Formats: sequence, structure tokens, C-alpha cells
Amino acid sequence: MEFIKYIILGIIQGITEPLPISSSGHLVLIKNLFNTNMLNDVNFEIFVNFGSFLAIFFIFRKEIIKLLKGFFGLIFTKEKKKYQPDFKYCLLIIVGSIPAGIAGILFKSKIDAFSENLKILGIAFLITALALFLVRNCNGKKNDNDLTYKDALIIGLMQMIALVPGISRSGAVLVGCLLCGLNKEASLKYTFMLYFPVSVASMGLGLLDLMEAGNISSLLLPYFVGLLFASLVTYFSYQWLSDWVKKGKLWKFSIYCLCLGIFVLFYFR
Repeated sequence: MEFIKYIILGIIQGITEPLPISSSGHLVLIKNLFNTNMLNDVNFEIFVNFGSFLAIFFIFRKEIIKLLKGFFGLIFTKEKKKYQPDFKYCLLIIVGSIPAGIAGILFKSKIDAFSENLKILGIAFLITALALFLVRNCNGKKNDNDLTYKDALIIGLMQMIALVPGISRSGAVLVGCLLCGLNKEASLKYTFMLYFPVSVASMGLGLLDLMEAGNISSLLLPYFVGLLFASLVTYFSYQWLSDWVKKGKLWKFSIYCLCLGIFVLFYFR
């Protein structure tokens, strides 16, 4: 049964990480609904988060390689003009990541406290629902090259707000992108480009905890199975999200978050 639980939690991580429904909010909800101590297992959380990271990295591998070539190409070669757009896009990713990075460092204890408050969780789900509904008809004309530093900062502030469990990171960033006038394809790309700095930073901190942990060799097999399921499900969940965003069906996720928010507020009152 314990082994099956690791698989189920890996699947839940894979579904909720890319979708605009808040993976952190779901983990808090499941922890309180089923009173499972497995969700306090930081080591397992590191493994399944890395599984999602691998899947999203695989999806965007060509874009990531292109951006890295552009960033270092401008610095170390003389072909400045050729690499300028990709170099600028890398800077936009850095700018968009700064607000969440600063807030995560300064307010970590307060953010952790939010995880224990189920009323805040329910309200956060409702905020996510409202935000997704408000941008249901948005489809700007800006592409990757039209993104400005002002846009990146605004979108970064949206990502910062999503540090609160229940407010979806991908949902908040998508909303910010659409409100800034990006088209759907550009919004999807920038949303998940911003995922990488946050994910790498959190995994780096997690690895420090993993190095300090005791003997976990007996749990390595279920951990890796959880990682595998998280990775596979994340890959297909992203395809689902991409399809719905391009078809203008993002609002359907708002219905789910609305129902979830109402359930949390009434069930845990």
C-alpha cells in the first residue's frame, strides 16, 4: 500500500505541476484530507519535482539550447546582432524571475505558514478561478520578440503572488502574459521558461536537505517510481494544457478551481 501511495502522489504531482490548478495547493489539500505523513517527506518531494522538471525540460529542450547558444554566443563571439534576440529573451527570463526569488527568500516563513491555513487555501483557489476566467477571451498579438522588460516585471510579480499555495504558478504567469498582450504560443513559452529558474533554485535547496538526510536507500525504489510517474504524467499534462490554451479553453480550469475553493472553505470550516 505504501508503494502504491508513492505512485499516486507521483501522478498527482505530474497532473498538477503544469496545469493552472496549483500543485502546492493540491498537496496541502491531500495532506489534510487523508492525513498522510508522506507529504512531509522532503526527500520524496525533491524526487517528484525533479521528475516534472525533466519532462518540461524535454518538451522545451530545443528552445533552451537555442537560448543558451544565444546568451553565450553574444558574450563570447563577435556575431552580436545574430544572438541579440535570444540574449534579450534570457535577460527577460532573469527579470521575470527576480520578484519570486526575492519574496521566496524574505518571506519564506510566512509563505510556509499559509500552507497551514486552509481558509487561505480555499480563497487562493477562488482567486485562481477568477483570474483564469477573466482572461478567457484574451489573445494578444505580441510574440517572443515583442516582450518588454516592463512586461517581464509585471509577469514576474504575478509569479511572486503564486508563491501562496492555491494560487497556481502556471496560471498566474499565463494570466500575466495574456494581460500583457502576448499571443497564446508566446504566453505558453514564457510561462514555462520562468518555471526553470524557480524550479532549479528550489531543487538546489532541496538537494542540501537530501545530503543531510539519513539513510534513504530502502526508499530509493519507490522514490524513483514516483519520479517516473511524475515525469510521464507531467509530459502529457503539458500537452493537455497547451491544447486547451490554444483552443481558448483555459476558462475550464477556472470551473475546477472554483469548485475546489468552495469545497475547501465549506469542508474545513
